[in-house]
Amino acid sequence: MSNDSTDDSTVDVIVIGGGTGGYSTALRASALGLSVLLAERDKVGGTCLHRGCIPSKAMLHAAELVDGIAEARERWGVRARVESVDWAALTATRDDIVARNHKGVEGHLEHAGVRVVRCGARLTGPRSIRTEDGREFTAARGIVLATGSRPRTLPGLEPDGRTVVTSDDALFAPGLPASVVVLGGGAIGVEYASFHRSMGAEVTLVEAADRLVPLEDADVSRHLARGLKKRGIDVRTGARLEGAVVEGGIVRASVRTARGELREVTAERLLVAVGRVPVTDGLDLAAAGLATDGRGFVAPADWSRLETAVAGIHVVGDLLPPPSPGLAHASFAEGLLVAETLAGVSTVPVDYAAVPRVTYSAPQTAAVGLTEEQARATAYDVVVNSMPLTAVAKGMVHGQGGTVKVVAERGGRVLGVHLVGPHVSEMIAESQLIVGWDAEPGDVARHIHAHPTLSEAVGEAFLTLSGRGLHQQ
Repeated sequence: MSNDSTDDSTVDVIVIGGGTGGYSTALRASALGLSVLLAERDKVGGTCLHRGCIPSKAMLHAAELVDGIAEARERWGVRARVESVDWAALTATRDDIVARNHKGVEGHLEHAGVRVVRCGARLTGPRSIRTEDGREFTAARGIVLATGSRPRTLPGLEPDGRTVVTSDDALFAPGLPASVVVLGGGAIGVEYASFHRSMGAEVTLVEAADRLVPLEDADVSRHLARGLKKRGIDVRTGARLEGAVVEGGIVRASVRTARGELREVTAERLLVAVGRVPVTDGLDLAAAGLATDGRGFVAPADWSRLETAVAGIHVVGDLLPPPSPGLAHASFAEGLLVAETLAGVSTVPVDYAAVPRVTYSAPQTAAVGLTEEQARATAYDVVVNSMPLTAVAKGMVHGQGGTVKVVAERGGRVLGVHLVGPHVSEMIAESQLIVGWDAEPGDVARHIHAHPTLSEAVGEAFLTLSGRGLHQQ
C-alpha cells in the first residue's frame, strides 16, 4: 500500500472515501493513466467489506450449513446433528475472509500506484481538499465523493453494541442470542432474521410496511414471508415499534400490530435495521458550493456523468439518491463510469433498471427490472408468467419451494424477472442480461438450459410465455 511519502500536492483525481465506489473509481482512473489520491479515515473496503456484504454473507453461509444438517437428518435420512456452534471459531473464519479481501484491495491499490491518505478529508473548494492531518491537495481533473452511509438509528433507542445493535455491529456483538427482535423487513433485516433463526434463536421480525421487502414485487414478498414463517420466524408486517426498554440484559419492546393492538415482545437482543443514511459529516460541502438535498443525499446534476452542479465534483455510492439503489455492485459501476468520465473516455450511463437486487436469506430472493406493479403503473400492456421451482426436477431435489416470475410487455421485451428460492442469488445474472439487453421472451426461449438445474425453471417460464411450454398446466 502506498504510504503517501511524496510531497506532491496536485494530482489528477482526488477520491474521498475508500469503500466499493471509492476504490473502484481510484483503480479504474489509475488504470487509465491518471494520478489518484484516495483519502479514507477507516479501512479501505468500507462498510461492504468490513461490516456489511462480506462478513454477513460469510455468516449466512455458516447458517446455510446448519440448515443443511437439519435437512439432511429430517429429509434425507442422514443421521447428523449440530452439537453446538463454536462462535469463536465461526467468527475467526469470517474475520479471516474479511482480512484476506482487505489485503487484496490494499494490494490492488498499491500495485495501481494509488496514493492512500489514511485519514478523512474535507472540501476547501471545487478542486481542493484538506486532510484531517492538515495537508492540502488539489485535483487537476476532479474530486469524487464516496463517503458512503451508516445505519439509521431511532430517537431514544441508542445502540449499545450488545443488547440494542445496528446492522453494522450485529455480527460483532458478543455471542449468539437465544431470542432477537429484528426491526425492519427490508433486505438487511430479513437476512439477519434468517441468520439468527438458523442459529436457533427465537426471532420476531417487525416491518412497518404491509409486506416484507416492500420495494420488491408483491409476489416475491408473499413467497418470502411464507418461507420465513415456515421456518418459525414470527413475521409481523404493518406493525410499528412504540418503544423499548432494556432491563437486566433483556429488551422489552412494545409493538403496535396491524390491528392496532399493543403487544410486548421480550428478547435478548433488538436489532435495528431500518435503513441507512448518507455520511456527509465533516465534508464541508458548502466550501465547494454544494449542499445535500432534503434527505441528506448529494444529487448529481448530470446522471450520465454522476457530476454535481459544481463542475468536476462527482458522486458515487450511497451518497447518491434514487434511482441509485445503494448497493455495492451498483457503486462499482458508478466508480467505473466516473473514472472513465474524468479520463475523457466515452462512457454509457449506469442502467439502474438492470441492476440486480438480492436478499441472501433462506429462502433467497433475487430480482432485476420492473415489478408487476411498476410495469402496470407505467402503462405497459403487461403479461406475466410464474413458474414454481418444483416444476423442474432440481427444484424437487432441493424441496424448498420457490418461484420464477417474469413480467413482460405483451408482444415485446422482458421488463422484469423475480426469483424466490434456494440459490437464486446465483441465478440472477442471466436475467440481468435478459432485461439489460431488452430481450423478448422468444429470444430467451431459444436458448437451452442445462438439465437438471434450477435455472430450467427460468427457461420454462420463457418457453411458456412464447407458447412453447412443456410442464406448466
